[in-house]
Amino acid sequence: MKALVVYDSKFGNTERIAQVIGNALGSSYQVEVLQVGTIVPDHFEDLELLIVGSPTQRFNPTESIKNFLKDLPPSGLKGIKVAAFDTRLTIEDIEEVAILSFFVRIFGYAAKSIANGLKRKGGEPVLPPEGFYVQGMEGPLVEGEIERAEAWARQIVAAQ
Repeated sequence: MKALVVYDSKFGNTERIAQVIGNALGSSYQVEVLQVGTIVPDHFEDLELLIVGSPTQRFNPTESIKNFLKDLPPSGLKGIKVAAFDTRLTIEDIEEVAILSFFVRIFGYAAKSIANGLKRKGGEPVLPPEGFYVQGMEGPLVEGEIERAEAWARQIVAAQ
């Protein structure tokens, strides 16, 4: 079974989560973990599972991830299982800035937008979108997030 983990990363945190997810899937799938700018149509040949992740920036995925999703053919993910994740500030960091907390409640995080984009292109969601926490704007990842990413990947395998 073939899986692809596509990510964009600004400070290395999302890349680290993507690699952890890929490694955790490795016992059940033939996995490639690739930065969004390196994806070519051949990567979708015989694909069974696509996982896409991005840092949350201004409540959205990065432009590269948005363009990746936009450029997929209308039914390009038909028959492919999909999942989405993001990296984001902790709830405590968000609550320190009232206006930020307000906007998060309205606009949410990147993972939800990614999941909706994958679904619009015909993907079949395996699990709800997931967020992994970073300390401050640049990270590092909050303690325990690597283990949460591994557990999330195992849930994806179990849901198949």
